[in-house]
Amino acid sequence: MHPLTAAITPLLDRIGATAVPVEERGPGDVVLHWDGAPAVAVRLAGEELTSALDRMIAQVETELGGRLPDLPRADKQRAVRLLEERGAFTLRKSVEAVAQALGVSRFTVYNYLNRD
Repeated sequence: MHPLTAAITPLLDRIGATAVPVEERGPGDVVLHWDGAPAVAVRLAGEELTSALDRMIAQVETELGGRLPDLPRADKQRAVRLLEERGAFTLRKSVEAVAQALGVSRFTVYNYLNRD
């Protein structure tokens, strides 16, 4: 593994991208250079909104230390606040998706959103 690949792996995980060997790059991949030579190609995830929301939910689960349905109510409320701060609820059908991820109803998510 190239040192650049090791260095960018946490970033790639965060944005849902993967590193691929330069010789296996595809037309949409971004090639990163090291000392003027191609070192690694980055394959970005599809631009589907659902995958963006899935990534946001996964990040919040990591930050809160557990799967959303298993969290206590106060942490579920915090998860909704974090997702709102990150723009999750601007995505189409996000309330339904977040409700499903939390294991609660849409009505509950709206209540969490309307709390002071």
